[in-house]
Formats: sequence, structure tokens, C-alpha cells
Amino acid sequence: MTLALLGSSLPAASLQAGETGISVSASSTVTYNPDTAEFTTTVESTDKDAAKAAAKVATLWSSLQQALRKVGISSADASSTSYTVSPEWEWNSANGKREFKGYKARHVVRVVVRDLGKLGGAIDAVVGAGSGTVDGLSYSSSRFESLRTQALENAVKSAKHDAEVMARAAGGRLGQPLELQYGQPQSDYPVMRFAMAEGFKAAPAPTDVEPGEQKLTVSVSSRWQFVSGSGK
Repeated sequence: MTLALLGSSLPAASLQAGETGISVSASSTVTYNPDTAEFTTTVESTDKDAAKAAAKVATLWSSLQQALRKVGISSADASSTSYTVSPEWEWNSANGKREFKGYKARHVVRVVVRDLGKLGGAIDAVVGAGSGTVDGLSYSSSRFESLRTQALENAVKSAKHDAEVMARAAGGRLGQPLELQYGQPQSDYPVMRFAMAEGFKAAPAPTDVEPGEQKLTVSVSSRWQFVSGSGK
């Protein structure tokens, strides 16, 4: 895993006459190689009879789970996020009425891949099992909390450094922190979606997906006591 810490101060820094505080905002970015991927996939079927639609989806669901087991994805990492059976209607412009088309059953599955070497195989497995979509492919790290902590520490150090520079330039010194605020971390990674046409079959060559380098950025806002040159 490669790791880089980049600290940068944002423009929001101020020291105004008559005030005893210095306000500084700063951010820090951690660059890392992800080790976990996640996506959702859907199996669905439509039939005039609700029970038959549900039965067809149950068969597709079973095939999907079996395919994922074969490529090393556990049942705990292939969990349901939603399941619906609902009527479908279509507007008939000729008679100005809605017409009943049947029932659609949908089962959405969240797939977590903890070994990126298995990601392409997992995608091929769901396609081969009859799923029509792979949605929201995203990446993360099992070391997320450690990475976030490093970025947060670096952002605070950057804010303090700039506050110290401002205090010295103003003829004084930096005192104790008066306020620290933390913004939620922002992950810079692409979210991808694959849609397979009806009748599409998995290609003989395995799907190759490269996550690339990812970034995690945190921001802090701070306010520090300013001790004037005559202060103690």
C-alpha cells in the first residue's frame, strides 16, 4: 500500500483588529491503494401472476448466490438490500386508461469483494447468473479508520502551523485552541455502473477492473487564542 499525506491551508484564515482569536481552516489528503470493492446487482422477473414472478426471482437469486460462492464470495458478503413484488401499469393513449401489465419481482443484492483479485470474477458471476446490472461499483480500504485519523491529525497540525505564522507576523504568539470543528471525510473515487443488454452472455475473457489510486480528504476549522506582544 502506498501512502501520501498532503496538507494544505484553505483561504479561510483571519485575524482582525481588536480580536483575540485567529481562525484558520485546513485540509489534508491521504492517498492510498484500496483493498475492498462493493457493488449492487439486481435480479428481476415479470409475470401476470405475482407468485410466479416471485418464484422466477427466487430461482435467479439461488443461481446468483451459487455463482458467487464459486468465485469465493461468502453469503455474508452477498446480502439482500431490498425485495419487492409490485404491479406494473402502462398508459394506453388510445383509450386514455392505465392497463395492467403484470407483476414485477425485484431482489437487490449488495456484494462486497474483500480481495480485489476476485472482483472481475464476481462481476462475471452475477452476469452469468442472469443479473442485468452492476451498479455503484466503489472502492474502500479496510484501514479506513487509520487513514482518516492520519489525515485528521495532519489537517490540525497544518491549521496550527498557519495560525502560529499569523500570530508571529502580527507581533504576538499563539495561545490555546478555542474551537476545533471537523468536516466529514470526502472520498475521491469514481462510482461506476455497468448495464447489460437483454440476452447478454458473459464474455469468455474475464472482466478486468483496475481501481487505481484513491484519495481521502478531511477538513478542519479552528480558532486559536492570540496573545499580543505585551501579553504574558
